[in-house]
Amino acid sequence: MSVSEIAPEMPDVTQTGAGTEALSSSGPDVRRVLLVWDAPNLDMGLGAILGGRPTAAYRPRFDALGRWLLTRTAELSVGTKGRIEAEATVFTNIAPGTADVVRPWVEALRNVGFAVFAKPKIDEDSDVDADMLAHIAMRQRDGGLAGIMVASADGQAFREPLEAIAAKGIPAQVLGFREHASWAVTSDTLGFVDLEDIPGVFREPLPRVSLDSLPDEGAWLQPFRPLSALLTSRPGQGVA
Repeated sequence: MSVSEIAPEMPDVTQTGAGTEALSSSGPDVRRVLLVWDAPNLDMGLGAILGGRPTAAYRPRFDALGRWLLTRTAELSVGTKGRIEAEATVFTNIAPGTADVVRPWVEALRNVGFAVFAKPKIDEDSDVDADMLAHIAMRQRDGGLAGIMVASADGQAFREPLEAIAAKGIPAQVLGFREHASWAVTSDTLGFVDLEDIPGVFREPLPRVSLDSLPDEGAWLQPFRPLSALLTSRPGQGVA
């Protein structure tokens, strides 16, 4: 996503309702189609596909994602009573000393219509998973959900909560990369949408390689995290 280009391409969010403040309430008669984006998890997944930090051509375009969410909300609104609104929030960690670098990206997201939940990255326990789950639970209580979409590959954190929501008849989808979210791709109760299948989210096709479609000459599969992370990881996170 280009920070300089993201804002002008999105319609006025006061007209679309694509981005509301995280703790605001639109009234008891309004249900939401909720999108929550796990930035640390998806950044890691995208980096693994690319083999390094993404260039502008491979950064997700949140204006395109917002339009897709609004279209999905309109589809879910057909034949329903009451008002349904779209709401999207990006959950992210801010590492010490990076605030000035991240600030333009955060402001661009907010200008497009996405709320942002930012949390200091203090240690390995500073993940945003619990905050995402708390937000989903709050929205379930606050008027209810017409649909839920979680952009993450973290099945350990989100699989059971999403399946519980789907069991209530609420459409539940996982957004991400099929290479890293097999639990969602093969689920009988959850929908899965590959981010690259959403029109306009990426300017260029991702250089994807999977174990099911290896080229004859072989392919390098980059690590998901640096080897040095083993020095700070919790016991029991090894590979059998």
